[in-house]
Amino acid sequence: MAATESPLPVIWHRAYEVDIGPHVFPTQKYRLIVERLVEKRSIRRDDLLTPEPAPDADVALVHTDEYIGKIKSGSLSAQEQLALEVPFSPQLQEAMWLCAGGSTLSARLAIEKRVAVHLGGGFHHAFPDHGEGFCLVNDVAIAIRTLQREHTIQRAAVIDLDVHHGNGTAAIFADDPEVLTFSMHQQNNYPPKKPPSDIDIGLGDRTEDAEYMDALDRVLPKVVAHRPDLVLYLAGADPYRRDQLGGLSLTIEGLRRRDDFVLQALTSHNVPVAVVLAGGYALRHDDTVEIHCGTVRAAKKVVGFGP
Repeated sequence: MAATESPLPVIWHRAYEVDIGPHVFPTQKYRLIVERLVEKRSIRRDDLLTPEPAPDADVALVHTDEYIGKIKSGSLSAQEQLALEVPFSPQLQEAMWLCAGGSTLSARLAIEKRVAVHLGGGFHHAFPDHGEGFCLVNDVAIAIRTLQREHTIQRAAVIDLDVHHGNGTAAIFADDPEVLTFSMHQQNNYPPKKPPSDIDIGLGDRTEDAEYMDALDRVLPKVVAHRPDLVLYLAGADPYRRDQLGGLSLTIEGLRRRDDFVLQALTSHNVPVAVVLAGGYALRHDDTVEIHCGTVRAAKKVVGFGP
């Protein structure tokens, strides 16, 4: 029985899988997510949308010319590469420009279709003049700034539910009242310095499903009250209890409920939402893949397709 055509836009590029050698960041997860979604007939491979790289002019809406020049010429210093924490290569640069293009495409399609999912993105540790924590450029910020420049949107919000604080995103939008930033993360975790978001919830170690959902329930109305034209939702898989870089205790079922709750809360108020995957480093790669697939299924359900 063939999969029914889904109205949910899903964006992905095979170049997201970059060979970075033995590393905790499983870049193969992007391909494995696609393979599982196709195998389970959640999506059809032919329905996947392929992004173009973000133009340098779009990247420059967020990042400095000097930093972009270093990336394009491969002349990042040893210290800058150390802060990045993944091996720099032309393939990494290509993947990150494609991810920025993918998040921008997802944002455009969310405006049109209510919800869109980017099987990539969420590189929230990138600052205007440097990268950190696996994040070379900040695709979420680039997407928002691009749509603002085009007057497609005026107001936006970022809901960042990665286990790590969205420090780069918070810093980029610190002086912009049109963009509300909300980060709910493990307080005693990376990064050591956390520039304030508009709303920060730093959770205690080993926080479980119920407490997590209570905190989220208290804050989401504040995001909706901002009256955003678009929300970028970072649906991190790393609050999972068996994540190698996390210290929260959410279950796979709890993360599924989280995604359902966020997406239903936003769409019930007619707020378009573009979903990006952000982090996920479970001891078993299969768990990371399943959590991310659950995010796609939650998005399908909220647009009226799927269980």
